Amino acid sequence: MEHFIVSARKYRPQNFEDVVGQQAITNTLENAIQNNHLAQALLFTGPRGVGKTSCARILAKRINQEDATTDDEDFAFNIFELDAASNNSVDDIRNLTDQVRIPPQTGKYKVYIIDEVHMLSQAAFNAFLKTLEEPPAHAIFILATTEKHKIIPTILSRCQIFDFKRIGVLDAKEYLKTICAKENITAEDDALHVIAQKADGAMRDALSIFDRVVSFSGNNLTREAVTQNLNVLDYDVYFNITDLLLQNKIPEVLMAFNDVLGKGFEGHHFINGLASHFRDLLVAKDQATIALLEVGDNTKKRYLEQATKASMQFLMPAIDKANDCDLKYRGSKNQRLLVELTLMQIASITFDGAKKKSSNYIIPATFFTSLSPSVKKTEVKPVVAKTPKKAETAPVTATVTKETPAKPILKNIKRRTSALSLKSLQQKKDVKVNLDEEENYDNHPKTPFSIDELKDAWKKYYFQLQRLGEQSMAAIIASDEPKLEEDFTIIFAVPSDLMKSQLEKGKPKLLRFLREKLNNYGIQINVKVNETIEKKFAYTPQEKYDKLKEKNPLLEKLKSTFGLDV
Repeated sequence: MEHFIVSARKYRPQNFEDVVGQQAITNTLENAIQNNHLAQALLFTGPRGVGKTSCARILAKRINQEDATTDDEDFAFNIFELDAASNNSVDDIRNLTDQVRIPPQTGKYKVYIIDEVHMLSQAAFNAFLKTLEEPPAHAIFILATTEKHKIIPTILSRCQIFDFKRIGVLDAKEYLKTICAKENITAEDDALHVIAQKADGAMRDALSIFDRVVSFSGNNLTREAVTQNLNVLDYDVYFNITDLLLQNKIPEVLMAFNDVLGKGFEGHHFINGLASHFRDLLVAKDQATIALLEVGDNTKKRYLEQATKASMQFLMPAIDKANDCDLKYRGSKNQRLLVELTLMQIASITFDGAKKKSSNYIIPATFFTSLSPSVKKTEVKPVVAKTPKKAETAPVTATVTKETPAKPILKNIKRRTSALSLKSLQQKKDVKVNLDEEENYDNHPKTPFSIDELKDAWKKYYFQLQRLGEQSMAAIIASDEPKLEEDFTIIFAVPSDLMKSQLEKGKPKLLRFLREKLNNYGIQINVKVNETIEKKFAYTPQEKYDKLKEKNPLLEKLKSTFGLDV
């Protein structure tokens, strides 16, 4: 049986051209070698599996090859690797500094690669400082670490730092394609894309996952086999659920989520993936952002197709709700219910107006007939209404419906908010925000109008308030006549501060009405308090009586003659 070598070792880069996704760093190192401009202390930092140690080995080999007679010459004796995770004491560093003094037997440089350098102790760092600052001419130090913040600043200041970035999904996928060609493996583009995404920017992880999937599927990699082996949610799940959400099919959405849980996935993993799916749909709606869509070609076509069905009015609230569920998930005691409520809320975003009308009632009218089969049919019986004996009128027949007792259908009644409650303070704050955030009407028409036209529009708004049942605001509007200034500013006086505050709340609607009626968007309303204004409306019974008495003084005589009270 032939010995198997894992792909991470078999395809480790042997020169700078083979390093994936780090072109800026490899070009810099290559130019520094050619121009003899290489620092004696280098620090390679970045996430795991992105090529730090590989670049250090390639650099160590390339340094001596510049002066070698043949490219095949081996300089392994000039390269020393130290694992700082297991050799982190002061004695280990002292042994290293003792070796540094000895010049190379062949070649020009001795290269010391210290991996996981952040694991050195504080004393070891201090013992290493002087050697790192003033190394012999023949010594070059290459330090590699995944946690730069753990290295003391005095070490960092003595090194030339190279920050390795995470490897992009597309770069990792292209490298996997190259390996598939060398190994005679056929692989779907989406399957390699899933592997590259699962690796999360680490090429070593991508190669390890690749070996695992090949062991599972053989020489034919499909997207279904990869998702099954890696236990990741397939794109089909999110495409299917999004279609159901757009169609407001809440029962089907809940059943689809139940299937996801049945496969062993957590609700948190699902909601994160759904939020990412909505984000991908959002970037697929604009040609300028399609480049941000890191998926395979076949999957990209599906995203572009579904993006045409999902509107911005759906995607933005959907992302917000999914993100809110993600934040609340860990602290929720009933996590499944939290995700289900979120799915129902997202499915309700695109309900049309006809469906929303039923929300005017606490209990829909069809509730008892559709869900309570025990309700009996309505019985209609004639009942004769009894009249007094002296009255010789014909009996009146009426029909009375009789049915089994049922709760009445109640309309939603808007409760009055206490003036001292937090909700009332928030409402006042919202009103103030609405007043402050007024739309810019600089480019809108400003047609001149007369005072008579203004009074006519004012009366129309008064009658509109009457029809809508807003009697209090209508009374304030009728308490005085508006006055017009030259710059389209309307001066309106009210008898009290209370009426002024109420008018200020309703002023945005009044402004909108007047601007549209008079076709002048430069109109402004200035509300003032004038306590000398005659009170035109009566509210209490005594005030109503006084008003009527002004019109007809004989009412006082009628009251005194018959001894009437108000």
